Amino acid sequence: MKASSPGVFSLLIMIAAATLEVGGDALCRRGLRGGGLALVMLGFVVLGSYGIVVNLINMDFGRLLGTYVGIFACISVLAGRWVFGDRVPVSTWVGLGVVLAGSLIIQFGARAR
Repeated sequence: MKASSPGVFSLLIMIAAATLEVGGDALCRRGLRGGGLALVMLGFVVLGSYGIVVNLINMDFGRLLGTYVGIFACISVLAGRWVFGDRVPVSTWVGLGVVLAGSLIIQFGARAR
């Protein structure tokens, strides 16, 4: 698949949106746990901006968010592991695989006519 194809562009947009969503939630979490109101407010803005970014993709709403959930879940688990140092149990990795499988079915399954 060429880098300029809509599929790659959509994937990059979803990764950007998921990064905003995870980052915004992390800022809110940090702010609520002693970081202060400014971090909560910044997190609120970053978290809300994901909705604008993800909707730059021209796709049916259910298919868009169903596909996006897999990207979001992946970035969430990876951020927990590598950014926050969480110990991720095997069950979480298995669950992530199930979520990704579901997202792939939503993305590449038959389309309603």
